[in-house]
Amino acid sequence: MTMATTGASARFDLTVLRLAREIRAEVAEAIAARPGGETTGGAALTETARRLVGRALDERVAGALAAGGSMPAPGYERAVSDLAIAMLFGLGVLQLYVDDPSVENIDVNGAERAYVTYADGRKELVGPVAESDEELIATVRAAGARFGLAERRFDSAQPELDLRLPDGSRLSAVMSVTERPVIDIRRHRLNDHCLADLVDLGMLDDELATFLAAAVRAKRNLLVSGAMNAGKTTLLRALAAEIPSHERIVTIEQALELALDRQVERHPDCVAMEARLPNIEGVGSISMAQLVRRSLRMNASRVIVGEVLGDEVIPMLNAMSQGRSGSMATIHADSSVGVFRRIAAYAVQAPERLPLEATNLLIAGSIHFVVHVDIAERPGASTDGAAGTRLRQVASVREVVDSEGPMIVSNEIWKPDLDGRARPAAPLRDATAVALAAHGYDGRHFGARRSW
Repeated sequence: MTMATTGASARFDLTVLRLAREIRAEVAEAIAARPGGETTGGAALTETARRLVGRALDERVAGALAAGGSMPAPGYERAVSDLAIAMLFGLGVLQLYVDDPSVENIDVNGAERAYVTYADGRKELVGPVAESDEELIATVRAAGARFGLAERRFDSAQPELDLRLPDGSRLSAVMSVTERPVIDIRRHRLNDHCLADLVDLGMLDDELATFLAAAVRAKRNLLVSGAMNAGKTTLLRALAAEIPSHERIVTIEQALELALDRQVERHPDCVAMEARLPNIEGVGSISMAQLVRRSLRMNASRVIVGEVLGDEVIPMLNAMSQGRSGSMATIHADSSVGVFRRIAAYAVQAPERLPLEATNLLIAGSIHFVVHVDIAERPGASTDGAAGTRLRQVASVREVVDSEGPMIVSNEIWKPDLDGRARPAAPLRDATAVALAAHGYDGRHFGARRSW
């Protein structure tokens, strides 16, 4: 048996995989046979499983020594034990990478070929993560059955899976439409960040943090934009931390990720809703657009859409313009001004088939600010707190002013400086300045105010 380590991660050869699977099967059977036996959940159950795994390993080592064998190599028993537990309650070998704090992303192209990207930007080929593609699919299928609000299928009839893992990481998997099963995991810790924390991490400065906090408290509608993995969800959680605790929040996501409902002290009245795929008969699906419409009947102070991906954009904008002030969402875009093109593209494909002019009127009547997050390639800093080359930072804030036919009139009030970080630019409108001043932001760095 050979094992090489990188940080807290490890490459496991097939000897370890096979022995861990064998012990996992024994322990699962023993747990199921216990009174009230079950195979998932709970610290006590995990501790029981560890004892059973340790006992099974001791028996095998004793048997090997009695037969004239040698003691296992250092770290062998721990590697087998950790993997057996990960197979029982998580994603097997993948779980060990998910649990590694230095790992940022995991991309799997078949059982024996996986790439791990670390927080400092390094990318490494590791493997195997399962003995076969069939075992890999079975692992993901089991996760779909255990995690989330409802069981999610993963088979040839439903070859796509999006899932939030218990630690907050996001898993995406496909099969059948690719030659090998493909799995991508983005580690996304459920950190209870506030804007001050993001200042410490270098994502924005104190002035901008004060501005955004005032915007949230003033119940301005915010849209957070950026590329994939730019930190949109992290910023959205921090913005939500400024929402007064007495307000009722409804979050809507394709796959649960925000987890504001878990922050009970900060958000005691929060309901999380997750879209649902159709069942095996092809019925029972609930779209994000349906959930946004449902939220309007739930007495919500604010509606937060985890990520705008399609036709839910129209009900979301309607919610923002119909009394759900202070609502928020994230959206993929390459710039703050690019957000308007992305919304228009979604709107024209939605069942309503809104023309551009109508979409722009809706945008102007619902969104107050677009906050754009970017990734700067820079040595020595990372918003994950580790040394590295990538710094996630707020690059632009754009205020929506009005619409004029095919155009959105907007004002980039914070724009990127030479270092790519947002700095005060255009003056605030009088009405905006007054509203934010009432909630703690005086706008002294903007200079003279301007009316539009």
